[in-house]
Amino acid sequence: MSIETLIVWLFVGLIAGWLASAVVGGGYGVVGDIVIGIVGAFLGGWLFRALGVHAPGSGIVGTIVVAFVGAVVLLLLLRALHRTRYRAT
Repeated sequence: MSIETLIVWLFVGLIAGWLASAVVGGGYGVVGDIVIGIVGAFLGGWLFRALGVHAPGSGIVGTIVVAFVGAVVLLLLLRALHRTRYRAT
């Protein structure tokens, strides 16, 4: 992996994670947003492929949209898990 690829992944993760935390609420800081965005990119890619949906747009914009959708789903799952753990104790 080249340094340029790493920078693009970090950029996509930051943008997607930040947008998702702004929509869902309750972000995890800059590093947390990057991690949420990168994991969300994988989750979003898997969801889009499983549903047979193509990314809207192309290039970096389409990548950010897919990562954003995955990050929103991930944040909602984390929020649901956090609530169930909090209620169980």
